[in-house]
Amino acid sequence: MTFGPDNTPFDSMGGEARVRLLVDAFYDQMEAAAEFSTIRVMHPDNLDESRQKLFEFLCGWLGGPPLYMERRGHPKLRIRHAPFSIGVSERDQWLSCMGHAMDQLAIDGELREFLEGRFAQVADFMRNKPGENPES
Repeated sequence: MTFGPDNTPFDSMGGEARVRLLVDAFYDQMEAAAEFSTIRVMHPDNLDESRQKLFEFLCGWLGGPPLYMERRGHPKLRIRHAPFSIGVSERDQWLSCMGHAMDQLAIDGELREFLEGRFAQVADFMRNKPGENPES
C-alpha cells in the first residue's frame, strides 16, 4: 500500500475515532491479559493519560493531525522510554498487545501489513536493555 498526502495511514484507519478505538483496545488488552503484565507495570495505575498520549502520538505518526507535537512538543521516544528496561520480551509484549487491538478492530490486508511493519520498527527502536540493544 502506498501512502501519500492524500492517502495517509490515518485516513485508511478511519481517522481520529478509529485511532481512539485502537488505543483503547490496546490498553484494555494490556490490562486484561496476564501475558502483558511486564509492560503493564511500566504504566501508572490510571491509564487515562497514557491512553491520551498514545492517541495523540498515533494521530500524527499515522499522518493525521499532529496533536502530540502541538500539545506536548517533540515526542523524543527514546528519551521518554529510557527510564524503563525494554528488551526483546517487552518489545514482543507491546507488539502482541497491539496485534490483539488490530484484530479487535479487524484491521487487515495491506494496511495491517504496513502498520505491523512500522510498529515493529518503532518497538525495536525502544529497546535499551544491556546486551539486547539493537545498536550493541
